[in-house]
Amino acid sequence: MELVNATGRRKTAVARVYLTKGKGNIVVNKKDYKVFFPTTVLQGKVQQAFVATSSVDNYDVKVNVYGGGITGQAEAVRHAISRALVKVSAENKPLLKVTSLLTRDPRMVERKKPGRPKARKKFQFSKR
Repeated sequence: MELVNATGRRKTAVARVYLTKGKGNIVVNKKDYKVFFPTTVLQGKVQQAFVATSSVDNYDVKVNVYGGGITGQAEAVRHAISRALVKVSAENKPLLKVTSLLTRDPRMVERKKPGRPKARKKFQFSKR
């Protein structure tokens, strides 16, 4: 196995992942993933695909991620890693599909409508 790359998205965040055989190092935007994603919840999201396929310390990952917020970026990285693991081995696909890690989450922020303060909120109604 050489270099395997994949793209993952969530909301407006886009993550490009480069997967190689290694010892389990994950680098996100030239920082260790534990520095880039400070909370254990976000770190768990990044590791989730490796845990599902029982390959936690088998691959080194280099990630470029941009756009969105920190949670969207973590979920975009998770999606990209899942897609890369399927490229590495087709045996991983059913394991990742059961936990719905291969599904691109389509939920986006709804656009603001004209004549309203937000997408669905309305200005205060005055009867008199």
